[in-house]
Amino acid sequence: MENNSVFKEKIFNFEDRLVRFAGECIFFTRKLDKSYENEYYKNQLIRSSGSSSLNFGEAQGTISDKDFIFKVGLAAKELKESRNSLKILNYIKEGDEDIRLLLLKEVEELIAIASKMIINKK
Repeated sequence: MENNSVFKEKIFNFEDRLVRFAGECIFFTRKLDKSYENEYYKNQLIRSSGSSSLNFGEAQGTISDKDFIFKVGLAAKELKESRNSLKILNYIKEGDEDIRLLLLKEVEELIAIASKMIINKK
């Protein structure tokens, strides 16, 4: 997220947004200072943001609505974990503030989309 404009480009494909979110989380964490605390939350954020994208990829290959709901539910759970890591990093004011806030806004939107997908399949 070199110039904070990456989220200004609207992407309407949910999978592509998840991939972008995971990638931007990686770019964000690469710039954090090296400390025990930052390393812990960096690792958590990278795992959970990537996992949300991977779980949604699996959801697209499901046969039943029940399986789809389960996999999208896992993606939403991982997004909520990403949000929590970002909130903690925000609370301790680690990393670029503008980027942190953009990531927090994006993760909220992604959670809302995943939740709506689940509701629509029920």
